[in-house]
Amino acid sequence: MSFQAYLDNIQQKTGKSPADFQQLAEKKGFIQKGKIAPGIKAGQIVAWLKEDFGLGHGHAMSLYAWMNGKRA
Repeated sequence: MSFQAYLDNIQQKTGKSPADFQQLAEKKGFIQKGKIAPGIKAGQIVAWLKEDFGLGHGHAMSLYAWMNGKRA
């Protein structure tokens, strides 16, 4: 499955785009000034996405990668 396919599946399942998730992550303090905040680990964001949105590990990791600057 391609990176974009992961993002598309997430949006279908949750109704939220990667940008929506980034905004939610900012509200939680995971993102500051558009970047992953100092001291925040991938596991923290992945756990939040799994718990609050029911995402699987691969889908949560793809959102983490998107938040970390990956776009393709």
